[in-house]
Amino acid sequence: MSALTELRARIDQLDRRLVEVLAERLSVCTEVARVKEGTDTPVIQPARVRDVITTRRQWAIDAHVDPDFAEQVFRVLLAETHRIEVAGPDASPDKAAAPESARSALDTVATRIDHVVIAVDDLDVAASTFTDRLGFHRVPLAGGEVVGMCAVAAGGVTMVLVGQEASPSVATYLAEHGSGIQHLAIDVLNAGYARAALTAVDAPLLTEVVVDANGHEQFFTIHDPTIGLQLGFISRTGHRVGIGGANVLALFDALARGQ
Repeated sequence: MSALTELRARIDQLDRRLVEVLAERLSVCTEVARVKEGTDTPVIQPARVRDVITTRRQWAIDAHVDPDFAEQVFRVLLAETHRIEVAGPDASPDKAAAPESARSALDTVATRIDHVVIAVDDLDVAASTFTDRLGFHRVPLAGGEVVGMCAVAAGGVTMVLVGQEASPSVATYLAEHGSGIQHLAIDVLNAGYARAALTAVDAPLLTEVVVDANGHEQFFTIHDPTIGLQLGFISRTGHRVGIGGANVLALFDALARGQ
């Protein structure tokens, strides 16, 4: 056996152990959810989340691992454990602790950029640019294909492209703003908690938290001309599915109505 083969075998063994540890951790989190069930214990506990992130960063430093990388891993893990804790038909976005402040609260629950929605004048040309020139590949939209819309991905990065033929409200948006990023969606542990944090500082919000059929909790800010961008916040607390085309179009419709 060559040295390279031996090293790869060690990596395989370590990865198997890693998966086994993840499975055990998620199993414990399921037990935590059972203990919390029927109590008034909030799903989001900022002090606990911050403690997890802070201690794991220090553990990473002690182990000579990049702490930023370790934090990213644990934020993804926290998002999954939160999903397990609240998933189900009775999942409610209002089961959240009151935020201490907008900065500390949002910083606690934000995990990563979930996806980016881009309005484009020519959908075919834009899709070809991503797939033929930039190395992305097409991925299905949750709920089925939507005329004038497609999603492309590379690794864990997803872009949703929306053309003017998707709906009159999209055409109106393009006429007013032109091609470009329509909104950037931030993955949060709990959308209700994140919205409460932003409400506390009078952030310009467009919608309440909306829960779709797949268990996604979402809300949006108003399109801000000072940054030329709208923000969305999404918590994937239900089924693990892709971006829903109908949800994207509903946002364009809300913008057109001026809500």
